[in-house]
Amino acid sequence: MKKLIFISLSFLSLNLTYAQKSPNKVEKDTTKLDEVIVVAQRKLSNYRQEKTLSSIDTYLEKANKITMIKRGNYAWEPSLNNMVSDRLNVTIDGIQIFGACTDKMDPITSYVDVSNLEQVNINSGQEGTENGHCVGGGIDLQIAPSKFYDSGLKTSIDLGYETNGNFRVAGIDMEYSGNKFYINTDVIFRKSDNYDAGGNNEVLYSQFQKYNISFQGGYKLSNNQVLEANIIYDKATDVGYPALPMDVSLAEALITSITHNYKNDSTKIKSLETKLYFNTITHIMDDSKRPIVPIRMDMPGWSDTYGFYSKATLKENKHNISVNINGFYNRSLAEMTMYPNDPNQPEMFMYTWPDIRTLYSGIYINDRIALNDKETISGTIRFGFHRNKIAKQVGLESLQIFHPNISDTQNRSLISLSSSYILKKDNFDATFGLGYGQRAPSVSEGYGFFLFNSFDNYDYIGDPNLKNEKVIELNAKTNFKFKKLNLGIESSFFYLSDYIIGEIDESISPMTIGANGVRLYSALNHATIFDVYLNASYKFSKKLSINSSIGYNYGKGSNKENLPLIKPFSYLAELSYGNQKFNAALQIEGNGNQSQYSSFYGEDETSAYTIINLNLGNAFHINSNKLVLKYGIENILDKKYSTYADWNNIPRQGRNFYMNASYVIF
Repeated sequence: MKKLIFISLSFLSLNLTYAQKSPNKVEKDTTKLDEVIVVAQRKLSNYRQEKTLSSIDTYLEKANKITMIKRGNYAWEPSLNNMVSDRLNVTIDGIQIFGACTDKMDPITSYVDVSNLEQVNINSGQEGTENGHCVGGGIDLQIAPSKFYDSGLKTSIDLGYETNGNFRVAGIDMEYSGNKFYINTDVIFRKSDNYDAGGNNEVLYSQFQKYNISFQGGYKLSNNQVLEANIIYDKATDVGYPALPMDVSLAEALITSITHNYKNDSTKIKSLETKLYFNTITHIMDDSKRPIVPIRMDMPGWSDTYGFYSKATLKENKHNISVNINGFYNRSLAEMTMYPNDPNQPEMFMYTWPDIRTLYSGIYINDRIALNDKETISGTIRFGFHRNKIAKQVGLESLQIFHPNISDTQNRSLISLSSSYILKKDNFDATFGLGYGQRAPSVSEGYGFFLFNSFDNYDYIGDPNLKNEKVIELNAKTNFKFKKLNLGIESSFFYLSDYIIGEIDESISPMTIGANGVRLYSALNHATIFDVYLNASYKFSKKLSINSSIGYNYGKGSNKENLPLIKPFSYLAELSYGNQKFNAALQIEGNGNQSQYSSFYGEDETSAYTIINLNLGNAFHINSNKLVLKYGIENILDKKYSTYADWNNIPRQGRNFYMNASYVIF
């Protein structure tokens, strides 16, 4: 007998699928973070979430250890364990993809929509090295596999409107599932005007519009083998960045892959997944819509990546082994052209990323050993070879002005290791882990040339000879489960050697008009980052519950200066009620005063704030179809506030009324 199950392809879009009912299957609450060791697998139910048409950025921000760095109302940069994208490994279904913007205005997460995705795996620290090296962790945005349910054609239509910013969103999803053939295509469009901060204060240059189109096809070669193809096309235009001196006229990505899947439970090799992929990004910054600028500039960038991976899972006695052999080749090129106000002066041109070619190949092994029915130990290792080459001779010569001894090629060996111990009992579980890892400098850190950072108002220059950044990590987590009450605590500590950060060089004059000076990327001897979170939930009944979380974070360098972008004391509480046809939630969230800010790196103090949100939802059956309505009020008190993660203190949205509708036709 078949059973209808609500499973969200994303935080945003409603997707209903048919699955075979299993008598021993326990369905989890898909609205909460499901963590295994230090892995968070976020898989959401559209009906229970506050906005079915929210963005991937809002979705990610629900995780305890993730904060989204905001430079505008679009394309927020994820930070995990108080470490931004340079220290993370962010992938799309295991695909390596690299932004084309020197100012981080196009994080990888901006080139997908939740309509493309099934779930997001958030892996803290060295547990995040399955797809590549990192020190802070990994985020993998996973695409749903093909579904051969023989359920025929299904269509869903999504519409949404929000009063703040006059935000409009519309999407359509069409899916056909047969015995051997599967096809899915979806289109979603988003458009927003300038939003208002608290007190009806308009935030200029916060508008954006984008559309996303995806296609997925699958063919079942046999009972054990499936061939799949995926294409995602994402295009954003007229994107304003109120925290920055420039906007974006175009951010465009084409992401393609072809995958062969093999599964057989009767053999030692349980599964084998091999993927070939290609993606290309074009990103164009300009200031043509800014009325007054010191000098007009265009800053286009391009990033092309070719790659593969082959993942296998094996089982032998108590050993559950995962292996990933992967590699990629990336080309990153960025330019800057300056147009003087005096027409008699010539244009000025330079490469800000001088056509950097990166070649990587590596192997990852994870062995999970069940000691008994309550205890498990696991260990991971990743080896990798990383090579950078400067393809533009003029770019090499420009960098040699500041680093005379560099060559056009830099080879590196990288290693990552981790281990963990997991204890699970009926009303108690605990996890202890440790790890060691390395990462290569990013393209900007190694090869950037006069990259302006509006956060501290300095130009930055890279250093190809930087050492690998290294980390030693300790983490622990425990949960206590009572009849109606759950309590949990989790904590991580990172000791980072050769911590890459910009240091002021007063002997160099800045290129940007009005900049404070120049920082050369260099390395502190070490830095430390620590976080701890307390989580609690209480069920008054099957329908009524309360959840809460508080967190504390700390970061300091060996120069005795606070590290930038370290989250202050934070808290969240939610009272929720839900049944089959109606749900409601009242949320209170906020941060304490950011007293340990880093003035040395351009940060200033951010005041404490508290905001209140109300979310409501209804589900209706119309014949054999289903309609889901989500509506509510965000920032009910119209609080004017900024958080530590808001670039140059741009204010957050004020009061916002929203309504989303999802209609599924079978």
